[in-house]
Amino acid sequence: MSVRETARQEHIPLAYPVVFVHGVGAHDRAGGRKAWGRIPETLARMGVRVFLGNTDSWGDFESNAAVLKKTVEKALAETGKEKVNIIGHSKGGLDSRYLIWKYGFGGKVASLTTVCTPHHGSEIADMLYNQKITHTKFAKSVLAAYGALYGDANPDLYTVNHLLTTAKMKAFNGSVIPDGRVFYQSLYVTMDHALDDIRFFFWYLFLKRARGKSDGVVSEYSARWGDNIAQIEGGISHSEILDVKRKKISGVDIPDVYVKIVKGLSERGF
Repeated sequence: MSVRETARQEHIPLAYPVVFVHGVGAHDRAGGRKAWGRIPETLARMGVRVFLGNTDSWGDFESNAAVLKKTVEKALAETGKEKVNIIGHSKGGLDSRYLIWKYGFGGKVASLTTVCTPHHGSEIADMLYNQKITHTKFAKSVLAAYGALYGDANPDLYTVNHLLTTAKMKAFNGSVIPDGRVFYQSLYVTMDHALDDIRFFFWYLFLKRARGKSDGVVSEYSARWGDNIAQIEGGISHSEILDVKRKKISGVDIPDVYVKIVKGLSERGF
């Protein structure tokens, strides 16, 4: 029996609400929970207050952190709690790190769990940034138009790609230091084979040559950051860990992964 099937019978005594923060190419505006599959509803049935980050799909760290600041403050006001737990997928983990550092939110964020986050930069971003066409006016205009399709308030694909390069992330890690009041953990998945998720077939092969294991978008090397690191078992891709397929992947019911994360936070008093 899966965790989802027993959710109505089980209650997780989580001290603080959870704020989910998505990465690029996704959005959760107007309560759109599709970015997180069955995960929010599963946790809600277990008594966990869930809030969605409401960040832009293609916003940079600065603009998304400003939006996320309002979301966190809303969650605190609605629940009457003094802190939140943040779970950030992909770039959402970086937006969240920036939020905590930029606004000194260590007193308002109990924990930050990053999932498949490119903490050390993206080899794919490096490859794209090194293409001459990326820097042409035409390419920038196309990227701007593409970002607007997501309904972003501040879309900037060109800048976001640059920010995610390994060189820029090295500088990011040098200045955006962890807050000692916050518990940080970085989790990640890897695909076992290029055919595990056909959408990432070519990127998986590219990353395998460039860095080694990956989830088809973020390398294992880049996802490993901080003192609390763990791999989520199973041949799972970068998007599959968001429960986008709403079914078991490699025998793993994805909402169970997040229930385990939240239970772990609860055991730590968060």
